[in-house]
Amino acid sequence: MSDNEARIFIVDDDQAVRDSLQWLIESFGMPVQSFSSGAQFLESGVLDTVGCAILDIRMPGMSGIEASEEMKSRESYMPVIFLTGHGDVHLAVRAMKIGAYDFLEKPFNDQSLLDLIQKAIRTGRTQRKENLHVSEITEKLENLSAREREVLDGVVGGNSNRIIAGLLKLSEKSVEFHRAKMMEKMAAATLADLIRMITQANRAGKSDATGSNALN
Repeated sequence: MSDNEARIFIVDDDQAVRDSLQWLIESFGMPVQSFSSGAQFLESGVLDTVGCAILDIRMPGMSGIEASEEMKSRESYMPVIFLTGHGDVHLAVRAMKIGAYDFLEKPFNDQSLLDLIQKAIRTGRTQRKENLHVSEITEKLENLSAREREVLDGVVGGNSNRIIAGLLKLSEKSVEFHRAKMMEKMAAATLADLIRMITQANRAGKSDATGSNALN
């Protein structure tokens, strides 16, 4: 999917600003949808769309920051660009801390906004792919039996089959069997593949995916 196939969402209570931004972005061939409030945007059903959201940081009712926080709570990975007025840099810093992609101070250069949108789209697309991969890893982990998860914990903890056998009070043959089944279910060709998967899941906040980690 090219950047031109991604959708841009403008959220601003000022219609003149919405119209101006929509005209600018559409003139570069990118589809745009605008909303007059954060609540309207959140209830539109577009949070899982490929693209990016441009939010005014100060709006009556729900602020741009509050809308962004709600996006995060709903596990939307759409990148957010904030538009800020003079003196709102402290709010922009807060927005960055909760995961905003970037912010621009008004008045801003049109080309700067367009460049930022394209970068945000590419970043968002990469994040979506990573999240999908992590979801696949998590699904594989959930398909492991309790014993296979214990063996996985031992393997990821750097233990040999002999040590795992002693900890679990099993024979080495049994550990080898469960290890082979676990590797097959995880679709891991090597130990390095397995560790890479678990590291990715942990980095994405799935640190409990491998179970109790009692063997580590």
